[in-house]
Amino acid sequence: MPARVNCPTCGRSIEWSEAAPFRPFCSERCKLVDLGAWLTEKRSIPAENSPSEGVEATDTTEDDPPGNLS
Repeated sequence: MPARVNCPTCGRSIEWSEAAPFRPFCSERCKLVDLGAWLTEKRSIPAENSPSEGVEATDTTEDDPPGNLS
């Protein structure tokens, strides 16, 4: 007996088998709704480090005017 899963988009129960070509989605529409959510960044995989982490600011001294190479 094939397993039953819920569509991630609408929650409808579907059979996980060759008879469900859009699995884990119940239909092409639900598959495209999910894709749209990823493309508009409503869904994302959280990063372990944000892009700003690990970037250190350079130490600048206000006594040196810009362009002074001394």
